Amino acid sequence: PQQTWRPRFRSSMAPKKKEEEPKKATLIGRPGNNVKAGIVGMPNVGKSTTFNIMCNMSVPAENFPFCTIDPSEARVEVPDPAFKHLLEKFKPKSEVPAFLSVCDIAGLVKGASEGEGLGNAFLSHINATDAIFHVCRVFEETMDGDACTHVEGDVDPIRDLEIIANELRLKDIAMVEKLLDPLKKEVARDGKAKEKKDRLEMTQKIHAWLTEEKKDVRFGQWSTKEVELLNEYNLLTGKPGIYLVNMSETDFLRKKNKWLTKLKTWIDEQRPGERMIPYSAGMEAKLFAMNEEEKKAYCEENKTTSQMGKIVSEGYHALSLIHFYTCGPDEVKCWTIRDGWTAPKAAGTIHTDFERGFIKAEIYNYKDFVEYGTEAAVKEAGKYRQEGKNYIVKEGDIIFFKFNVTTDKKK
Repeated sequence: PQQTWRPRFRSSMAPKKKEEEPKKATLIGRPGNNVKAGIVGMPNVGKSTTFNIMCNMSVPAENFPFCTIDPSEARVEVPDPAFKHLLEKFKPKSEVPAFLSVCDIAGLVKGASEGEGLGNAFLSHINATDAIFHVCRVFEETMDGDACTHVEGDVDPIRDLEIIANELRLKDIAMVEKLLDPLKKEVARDGKAKEKKDRLEMTQKIHAWLTEEKKDVRFGQWSTKEVELLNEYNLLTGKPGIYLVNMSETDFLRKKNKWLTKLKTWIDEQRPGERMIPYSAGMEAKLFAMNEEEKKAYCEENKTTSQMGKIVSEGYHALSLIHFYTCGPDEVKCWTIRDGWTAPKAAGTIHTDFERGFIKAEIYNYKDFVEYGTEAAVKEAGKYRQEGKNYIVKEGDIIFFKFNVTTDKKK
């Protein structure tokens, strides 16, 4: 049967946490090169400003032939110094970087799960994403010094994040409840059907986690079978979050605001393993309007730098994804796969025939390429090797796949 790739959740057999590097609660993301993040937040928090900056950063459409680009999406190149270095060395005719598709999702309000505001429409837009940028604001005034209204009356980013978290959880509860009724009826009709009974019990456990524990599913401990079911259900609270704290230009430059410590504490307690990135959408928009010289002078004078590259990179890497490269005079391309994939599975991102007819992979790593300078020198040093079907692809591998497809795929 054809598989649909869905978020991957941590099972109860996950390794122990390292103290210095907390384990992310989720392993989530669609494989392949179309990784999508949604920008979510209350109205008037700076979502559209942030999105418009990302649109200005968009990779030109001609880099993606035969690909329809949604105008409400920004395709932003993921910062990758290794890719840039490979371009300098190989000087290919074509270059295809890794990118993150970012979509602007209309402002969420309290009651969205019941259809308030734009309600169900944007909740379904969130459903199509792999990760969520949660934008919250800690500024009181606009860049022009005017008072900036807030839909809830005053500025309280923790309340805003809790409203959004609650709306997403309520939407998941409604979805799970829709699944429960037919499952109960099926089990009542045929009590001996073990598979249906197990599915009902697992769905009830997920429902209890959402309703009684009042927690997002990505922070639960689940068995392997429960993980598979969660992947199938593709719940909104299964998507990892990155928390973008939109500050005034003044506060960002002085790196101070009364909400920062409170937000960090809330995220550490309520969203373990997820990242908070302070930035100023107003300042970023200002930087984008400048030429390179003006931008450099502003950043040096204010001892600051743009945070947009960091935001894109964090959004991409929140999904536990890694890169491998295919390099040659015709094309240097960055491919996106999930960490832990074998060589045949990675080959399948290029073409299904590569996975089906996989023979071997000729591999060297980018670090060795940097150390020895050329592919020939890497070979001479014995760092260019052949790997079989059990090889786990590493971050920065440069791969040439050998495959042979002679017969039709078995049914």
